[in-house]
Amino acid sequence: MAALCCALIACKVGPNYRRPDAPVPPAYKELPADAPGWKQSTPQDGQNRGVWWAIYNDPELDALERQVNISNQNVKEYEAEYRDAVALLKEARAQLFPTLSISGGVQRGGGGGGTAAVSSAVGSGTGGSTHTEFTLEPTLSWQPDIWGSIRRQVESRKAGVQVSEADLANAQLSAQATLASDYFDLRAADSLRTLLAQSVALDQRLVEITENQLKSGTASNGDLASAQAQLQATQAQLIAVDQQRGTYEHAIAVLTGHPPSALSVPPAPLTSTVPDVPVTLPSTLLERNPAIAAAERQMQQENALIGVAIGAYFPTLSLTALGGYAGDQLSKLFNVGNRIWSLGASASDTLFQGGYQVAAVAAARANYDQYVAAYRQAVLSGLQQVEDQLLALRVLQHEAQLQAEAVKSAQLAADVALNEFNAGTVAYTTVITAIQTLLADQQTALTVQQNRLVATVTLIEALGGGWDASQLK
Repeated sequence: MAALCCALIACKVGPNYRRPDAPVPPAYKELPADAPGWKQSTPQDGQNRGVWWAIYNDPELDALERQVNISNQNVKEYEAEYRDAVALLKEARAQLFPTLSISGGVQRGGGGGGTAAVSSAVGSGTGGSTHTEFTLEPTLSWQPDIWGSIRRQVESRKAGVQVSEADLANAQLSAQATLASDYFDLRAADSLRTLLAQSVALDQRLVEITENQLKSGTASNGDLASAQAQLQATQAQLIAVDQQRGTYEHAIAVLTGHPPSALSVPPAPLTSTVPDVPVTLPSTLLERNPAIAAAERQMQQENALIGVAIGAYFPTLSLTALGGYAGDQLSKLFNVGNRIWSLGASASDTLFQGGYQVAAVAAARANYDQYVAAYRQAVLSGLQQVEDQLLALRVLQHEAQLQAEAVKSAQLAADVALNEFNAGTVAYTTVITAIQTLLADQQTALTVQQNRLVATVTLIEALGGGWDASQLK
């Protein structure tokens, strides 16, 4: 019977998993093949780029990012969920193997029927002889997985482990990308503070000049009030930037697993370099984006559960084997004459449940269809994120070029105004106005640069960072 069961368990009920088709275009709309500043990935780019933030060449950012996987509490939560999924997989696999148990006991009783009466006369104390019986009985039981229900459950749990592993990778990537975005926002605040400090100094100089002109009768109280209002507005902007910077610094502290009061990031200007991000083909996104991979693994998990539900239609077979010793003398317990054994087999099946199992199979199929739709939606969302960031970077790159020309022109105008002032042909207020225009253009250029860097981070996150589905165990 055991040999027959071993032959039968080669089959598994339920559908075998095949990944459904996903709506993936052959190329990205927002990335023409000849687009300047961009390049398709090469085979070298396909290698694991775990430290994807290294393309920014910023030691401070690198030091902060390396703390995410170690100390970020959200990442730790997903890591614990992954270990739980691994334990559940081991539980499911354990059901494939026989169960071996052992029991021992001692009974003392009396009766007129000798040893055979011990079990029914224990503790009666009603005449006859008194007997002590010792037993030691190992038991082997096995429920062969004839229809593959347990193996389908193992398949589902294994897919669940891969879902948790992809979720963990997605949590790590999300925390890393959020930290990088906050870091560049913080650096932009540092640079903006420098520009606003220069603007405050100019506004203060303008107030002093207007006060002198008021004393000499060449300016009115309205001119002075206007100059003071401009100074106060710039000072208010400077204070607001300090508040924004503190918020970003607090967020970075929490992302790295520190209390906000325990981390200080020294001020530094925003980098002027925006790195090129290698962009793979859209079909590669299915393997590089952990969120899409998690959705795909969930499909396999639900597909296997269809087999589990179908397996409940078939009878369950159990095999048992018992062997041991029973005797009235402990010293002679293991004699051949005291040996006992038994073999047994049982089968059970449900004959009527009012359509319960039919509904269970239908529900399993519906759940699978639900995750198929969720997977395809995840693919579409991932493609949209990539296209959005490619569009943003292309537009921002063009905007940055025009804004650089605007800064260059404003710088020229400020230089001309200063030369004219030195020649005595214009008032100093003309110089200040030209410099303020220059500072305003520089602030706009800074904002464009900040948006470009944040867009590269978001693009890398949408592309999956350095992650690859082949890493799933």
